[in-house]
Amino acid sequence: MTQYTPMIKQYLQVKAEYQDAFLFFRLGDFYEMFFDDAVKASQELEITLTSRDGGGKERIPMCGVPYHSAPNYIEQLIDKGFKVAICEQTEDPKQAKGVVRREVVQLITPGTVMDGKGLNDKENNYIASVTAFDDDTYGLAYSDLTTGETKVTVVLEGLQALMNELATIGAKEVVIHPDLSDEIQGRIKERTDVTLSFEQESNPGHAFTHLVEPLKQGKLIQASSLLFHYLFRTQKRSLDHLQVVETYQLHQFMKMDYYSKRNLELTETIRSKGKKGSLLWLLDETMTAMGARLLKQWIDRPLIHKHVIEKRQTVVQVLLERFFERQDLRERLKEVYDLERLSGRVAFGNVNGRDLIQLKKSLQQIPVLKQLIQSLENDATDELVARLDPCEELTDLLEKALIENPPLSIKEGSLIQDGYHEELDQYRDASKNGKSWIAKLERDERERTGIRSLKVGFNRVFGYYIEVTRANLQHLEEGRYERKQTLTNAERFITPELKEKESLILQADEKSVDLEYELFIGIRERVKEFIPRLQKLAKLVSELDVLQCFATVSEKRHYTRPVFNDERRIVLKDGRHPVVEKVMGAQEYVPNDCYMDEEREVFLITGPNMSGKSTYMRQVALTSVLAQIGCYVPASEANLPVFDQVFTRIGAADDLISGQSTFMVEMLEAKNAIIHATQQSLILFDEIGRGTSTYDGMALAQAIIEYIHEHIGAKTLFSTHYHELTVLEEELAKVKNVHVSAMEQNGKLVFLHKIKEGAADKSYGIHVAELAELPQALIQRANEILLELERKEEPSSSNEVAASRESFIEKRETSEEDLAQLSFFGAEKSEKKEKLNSKEKKCIEELKKLDILEMTPLDAMNTLYGIQKKLKQ
Repeated sequence: MTQYTPMIKQYLQVKAEYQDAFLFFRLGDFYEMFFDDAVKASQELEITLTSRDGGGKERIPMCGVPYHSAPNYIEQLIDKGFKVAICEQTEDPKQAKGVVRREVVQLITPGTVMDGKGLNDKENNYIASVTAFDDDTYGLAYSDLTTGETKVTVVLEGLQALMNELATIGAKEVVIHPDLSDEIQGRIKERTDVTLSFEQESNPGHAFTHLVEPLKQGKLIQASSLLFHYLFRTQKRSLDHLQVVETYQLHQFMKMDYYSKRNLELTETIRSKGKKGSLLWLLDETMTAMGARLLKQWIDRPLIHKHVIEKRQTVVQVLLERFFERQDLRERLKEVYDLERLSGRVAFGNVNGRDLIQLKKSLQQIPVLKQLIQSLENDATDELVARLDPCEELTDLLEKALIENPPLSIKEGSLIQDGYHEELDQYRDASKNGKSWIAKLERDERERTGIRSLKVGFNRVFGYYIEVTRANLQHLEEGRYERKQTLTNAERFITPELKEKESLILQADEKSVDLEYELFIGIRERVKEFIPRLQKLAKLVSELDVLQCFATVSEKRHYTRPVFNDERRIVLKDGRHPVVEKVMGAQEYVPNDCYMDEEREVFLITGPNMSGKSTYMRQVALTSVLAQIGCYVPASEANLPVFDQVFTRIGAADDLISGQSTFMVEMLEAKNAIIHATQQSLILFDEIGRGTSTYDGMALAQAIIEYIHEHIGAKTLFSTHYHELTVLEEELAKVKNVHVSAMEQNGKLVFLHKIKEGAADKSYGIHVAELAELPQALIQRANEILLELERKEEPSSSNEVAASRESFIEKRETSEEDLAQLSFFGAEKSEKKEKLNSKEKKCIEELKKLDILEMTPLDAMNTLYGIQKKLKQ
């Protein structure tokens, strides 16, 4: 240290406390970085690397960014998972003796970003903390600093359950104690790909004692305190918007591990890792950012308490039945800004005038929302009305205080309304009307003294003055004028009134801007007092938004309100996969029934690839998820149990990070289901055992089915290409065979995507290969090999082999239902158009006769809906 200049020594002292962050060191109008920070930042930000004399033998690397454009560069680093410590000058350079004092005023990390492009309006930005306890349990707390919500739980089920929960919340940063084992640190890092941060202290601090006070359990307090210590230490400012910690337990919601959620594509798709194509994409008809975030939370955590689910359903039903009121509600919600994040910005101190205008406009919608909901006249919605708090006092304050279109900056004036503050009005009056006031003073003084040559002037040295020639001095009132300057032929004076006005005029602009800033800070502090009320209001508005979203989707997609039973029955009529139906269109999608009860616990599903086995399985699970978040479901009738857990094993994927093969992943997922499933659970197993040899796989598949049947009793959908397993229907009382039907048309295999009773004894993989347009020579050779293998395995006559080959294509008399199905999946779409039956033609003729434009919107909607029902029939 002795070899460096005082400024570089200061830099190194500060940097020693922030080794894991880029240190943005304020020097004048720039943030500078030195040594390794400079080298790495120049690469990451693509800025010029220079050097400077630091007092040592060699020049030290250096790079910097202008302070006014620093937010863009900080955002780039945060997006890449880095941290940035902001070190500001905390002393006036003119008054400094030696090196200007500098301190870190904030540490910005991926989990503590408060604004910028890095924040997604429709997603929470969580920072979590993990605490390990001696009894193999873990404390997990997480907070969204932008909204102030904080939740905590104790994970009793071990490390894997902790990893699942971390993956569910999608934390951007995880805070841990340095003593946490390397194994756990490694698992967190590899599984969640987050920024790891360290915090030593885990005892409640005085700054946040009130936040953890309601927590009775020591583990919950310890887990929360670790997170709060980190937040208060790094943010170095008021965090008044942080809400009292909310506790929850994992068993309070439907459990789904990370793989199950991924396989069902609840919030993102497997291929693109994006929202489009997921259940969240289908459902998101929310009008506010708050509602969109809550919708994702509800999808991640379906309910298991029937009365709470039905409470949501009732509000959805009311909104569904009142179309026009719901449309008005949606229009009003569109005008509500993000109350949660606005509250966070107020508490954090980075709110501006435009933010507060957004807050005012949002609050102005609350009385209208209240009136709309009141008009529904339903007990379920009356409770919402009572809880809607318009915060009239705050609305009045913002209306009186702020102009309608304030600038972005809060330090340049033009924020405050005229008439809000008397002193500010005087400054503005002096600034705008200074010259006219001086002119009036001159006229008044001439009249008072009778001196027609008297004038009021100004110069930079003496300011404003009254000038009187020597010949007229005797006309001045004694004691009223104070001599300021003597000239050859005149004297210059000042009066108390002019002296007072001079100060106002000369400093009006500067004082006006300074006073506006002070007034704005005062307004912000008063808004802080409303933060708890605003946060409660935000929760209610977001809940209302999600419920209207459910009603909107349910109407648009023709969903049905599900009912729940305690007999563990699944009754789904005309069930559909919600996302596939939206992508394909309702007219193209083939609905299927599902009936399971105490005598039908396990469905063994056979049929060709691409025929719809996985889709059928997923649609049952997604229907259960939709039902248990309070939404209507894609079916004409739905009667369901409340599932405590859903397990899925669908698709094949290696886990390259931890070095596990496809088959190992498959077995681990199967183990998770078998160990944790209960009689109230739903299990989806797709092609278990195919990752190993035929006999190994078949043996494992059969053993798993038997174990579930005998020891668990969970509702299970098990698809397989091991047709030999279909004999289990005769051996196990609660196993039932179902298959996806297919037909042959013009020598081609056509999948009808219809689930039927009984087993299919062939998979017809070669037909699927032919549909994929593999070379014809290859297809022909595959058929030859298949015949050869079948002869070797079952020595029988050629006629028997042929009969076995064709057994999958049903030889019974073709039914009307099959013909109708076939019309959807014929080889030529033109054939489908030509096969319109008489009813369809009649409906189209009726449609041509109608003059829709002459009808009222309601009559038109009802007419078209009636025609649509006929077409469906």
